[in-house]
Amino acid sequence: MKLGVMAAGLGGMGWEKALDYCKQVGLDAIELPVGAYPGKPFFEPEAVLKDSKAQQKIKDDVARRGLQIIGLAVHGNPVSPDPAIREPHLRDHDLAVRLAPKLGTDVVINFSGCPGGSAKDAMPNWVTCAWPPEYGAILKYQWDEVLIPFWARKAKEAASEGVKIAFEAHPGFCVYNPETILRLREHGAPIGSGTGHSSARPHDSNLGANLDPSHFFWQGIDPIESARVLGDAGAIFHVHGKDTGIDPANMRLNGGLDTKSYGDLHKRSWVFRTCGYGHGDEFWKPFISMLRVKGYDGVISIEHEDSLMSVQEGFEKAVAYLRGVMIQQLAGGAWWF
Repeated sequence: MKLGVMAAGLGGMGWEKALDYCKQVGLDAIELPVGAYPGKPFFEPEAVLKDSKAQQKIKDDVARRGLQIIGLAVHGNPVSPDPAIREPHLRDHDLAVRLAPKLGTDVVINFSGCPGGSAKDAMPNWVTCAWPPEYGAILKYQWDEVLIPFWARKAKEAASEGVKIAFEAHPGFCVYNPETILRLREHGAPIGSGTGHSSARPHDSNLGANLDPSHFFWQGIDPIESARVLGDAGAIFHVHGKDTGIDPANMRLNGGLDTKSYGDLHKRSWVFRTCGYGHGDEFWKPFISMLRVKGYDGVISIEHEDSLMSVQEGFEKAVAYLRGVMIQQLAGGAWWF
């Protein structure tokens, strides 16, 4: 396995300094933000798509630091009912799919998005329960009329570029757990496993998972079991290194559906934490081991969003911690018998 970074948090450094920093802290890979919510901090993707010299410079700059580009991030809502959100996010997704192979990667990371509750809605509508009965009608509309047709079309477009789409399961969007990842995956297009950064088998669907354990913890989902199920389906295309800390008292009182600001640390039921500060070896070692068992030998891409630490301190602590629990070498033979 290799260690990388979701580099949106390093955008303030600028391109050259961010790459130097990645080399300095001993990373192997970088996930590049190229639009939607992560922004475009390093380069303008549309201009780079048209410029083969710019593409080569990006690849050379990365390789010169001993790094590898392991995905393009465009986390957004390309099915939003609000055209001011939908149209730029859709454009960024389409650009990323076309740009990815030109930069030497075959993975684009995105959210599934969330439509409105009907064709008349102006804002997204995330359903969290089965009753009253109109919520079932909302879900049917969102999946049958929007999500499945949209992503089936985008899957075919991505397959023509040799690209896989890795959905980050995130509450607030229609794909938020393993079940919904696999439901949407059924409508993907066949594609080979490409660069080998995922556990996908040849001819599997090119819709799969960016497995981020942080969003599962506060939903009561076991990320290790998630890795088992998604791995068995050949659906793990990418993995984020990100943790969540649970406040037991606030969780018992108010549950996990917490809409308070991430800055209200003493009031929230949960907050994102640097790896090792929400959960320790009791989680991370079995999680890493499950990924290995299920054939994932790609990158753990650190995404730092810890409200208690600076970007530099939190990120470097995550690097040090994950280095200690990751499995980097291939297994040898069973020499003991």
